[in-house]
Amino acid sequence: MSADAPIVPPAYTFTAAKLEDLPMLEGWKALPHVAQWWDKDVLFDQDDLDDPRLALWVVSTDGAPFAYLQAYTVRGWDFDHHFHHLPEGSRGVDQFIGPPDHLGQGHGPGFLRAFTEMLFREGVPMVATDPHPDNTRAIRAYEKAGFRAIGPEMETRWGRVLPMGVQTPGS
Repeated sequence: MSADAPIVPPAYTFTAAKLEDLPMLEGWKALPHVAQWWDKDVLFDQDDLDDPRLALWVVSTDGAPFAYLQAYTVRGWDFDHHFHHLPEGSRGVDQFIGPPDHLGQGHGPGFLRAFTEMLFREGVPMVATDPHPDNTRAIRAYEKAGFRAIGPEMETRWGRVLPMGVQTPGS
């Protein structure tokens, strides 16, 4: 390859998670780099797949699954979600990379950017996330994908978070 050849970012595909994907996701969730930040006591199940407020995705590159992403409506819960004040139609996202050999390769910011661009094309005005303030790896990935802090650190029903968001370009 020529030194002048452009660098082409990897293509990412987002496939709706199916029941048969859940053991893989649980296996990834048990890995130390994921378990540190994800609730080990809450298991993915059929109810998650059936919940219209929640979309579970398996992220792949080169045909191989390597990450999990969930997108959810920030309204319509039986409690006031800490993102309920965001514009109507906004979505929250959470994600993790499973196989450790995919860490540190730029995949996190890459698939986050691709996913938020897909949501923006669908008319979503803002995408928000809420990493733990000590999860500097996630915060850096979100920042590289265009997210910025949208409020101070806060305590939520899921623990301490740093609210971050990215808006539709031009808004």
